[in-house]
Amino acid sequence: MATDQLGYESPSGSVRHAMSKVPEVTVYFWIIKVLTTGMGETASDWLAHLLGPVPAVGLGGLALAASLAVQLSARRYVAWIYWTAVVMVSVFGTMAADILHVGLGVPYLISTPFFLLALGVVFALWYGCEKTLSIHSIHTTRREVFYWATVLATFALGTAAGDLTATTLGLGYLGSGLMFAVAIAVPAVAHRRFGLGAIAAFWSAYVVTRPLGASFADWMAVSSDRRGLAWGLGPVTLYWTIAILAFVGYLAATRKDVA
Repeated sequence: MATDQLGYESPSGSVRHAMSKVPEVTVYFWIIKVLTTGMGETASDWLAHLLGPVPAVGLGGLALAASLAVQLSARRYVAWIYWTAVVMVSVFGTMAADILHVGLGVPYLISTPFFLLALGVVFALWYGCEKTLSIHSIHTTRREVFYWATVLATFALGTAAGDLTATTLGLGYLGSGLMFAVAIAVPAVAHRRFGLGAIAAFWSAYVVTRPLGASFADWMAVSSDRRGLAWGLGPVTLYWTIAILAFVGYLAATRKDVA
């Protein structure tokens, strides 16, 4: 097996560092990731309606900074710390995309490629400094900072892309959700059948989780005249939060996300 002095063989076949600060990529990882994207989407909109856009962005920024500070200071991966940071990135990433569109009037046809370019820049800087984009190598502060910058960029990109397909292209939230449900399988098939690298496949699927979860959450929340279920932003946020807490609690107890 390909290992080093501080690493071990992960289920995916790549070397995972023993002090990695991120969870093992299992089915639970993808389930919780999609849940956080939907919860972040509705929570962001709910807070903006409840508090107003400016206070909501300020609160979201403070919560993101606090959660990342706790995550960066942790000596090892801890499920509730890690997923709290992901949730806060989800909420703030949604706000960042909405600021460009709602606040500054930037069309999704422009903001989506802008965030794609931003993600490419982060990847280039990360690889230029570390010579790897593998999540199994997140065991230094610098690599973890690059990782979270990438996660934030993927959330902003996914938010803009999801709104682009749902509103600008007219697919609606349910139609967009179904489209991205198919799209997320493409990297897996390309990896298994056509030789796409594991790292490229992972990050491609990771980007798609954002519009996938957000589209279904929006579909549940928005009114019937917008082709939604009209459950409301607050209730949908609550339901998805409960689901996240249940899965994270299960992982914290069983440690199935730690190889």
